[in-house]
Amino acid sequence: MPSTKVLEQKQQIVADLAEQIKNSVSGVVVNYQGIKVDEDTKMRKALREAGVKYVVMKNTLTGRACDEAGYADMKAHLQGMTAIAVSPTDAVAPAKILKEYAEKIATFEILAGYCDGKLLNADEVKTLADIPSKEVLLAKLLGSLRSPLFSFAYALQAVVDKSGEAPAAEEAAPAAEA
Repeated sequence: MPSTKVLEQKQQIVADLAEQIKNSVSGVVVNYQGIKVDEDTKMRKALREAGVKYVVMKNTLTGRACDEAGYADMKAHLQGMTAIAVSPTDAVAPAKILKEYAEKIATFEILAGYCDGKLLNADEVKTLADIPSKEVLLAKLLGSLRSPLFSFAYALQAVVDKSGEAPAAEEAAPAAEA
C-alpha cells in the first residue's frame, strides 16, 4: 500500500494537470510510441516555442485529471504510451505540431483532443490542425478588406486620369493653331 506522502504527491500531480487542462483552450492526446529521442527533442522544442505544455504521465493519473477537468470521455483513449499536449492560448498549435510528427512517424498517432470544451476524435483534431494560423487568417482578412478598396481607388484614378487628359489635349490643340 502506498504511503500517505506518495498519495499526496500523486494527488497534487493530478490536480496540477487538471488545472492546466481546465485553463487551456485546446489539448491533444497522442500515442508517442516509436518516436526517436532526437525527433522527440525537436517536437518538444517546437511545442515549447508555441507555448504548449507537453506532459507524459501514467494513464491512470491523466485519466483522473481528465475526470476533474470535465473530459471523462477522453479516458477511453488513454491506452499504451500516451502523452497530452495542452495550450492555454492557441487552439490550433498543439494539433498542428503533433500532426506534423504523426505524418513523419508511422507509430506516432493522434488519439483524441478537445477544443473550447468539446471533445474531438482523431480526425477532428487533424482537421483542426489544417486551419491556418491566426496571423495567416488575419492577413487574409485584411487582404480581403483591402482588395475592394484598392480596386475602387484604381477606378477613381482612371477616371481622374481620363478627365485630366482630355482638357490637356484640348488646350494643346488651340495653342498649336495659334
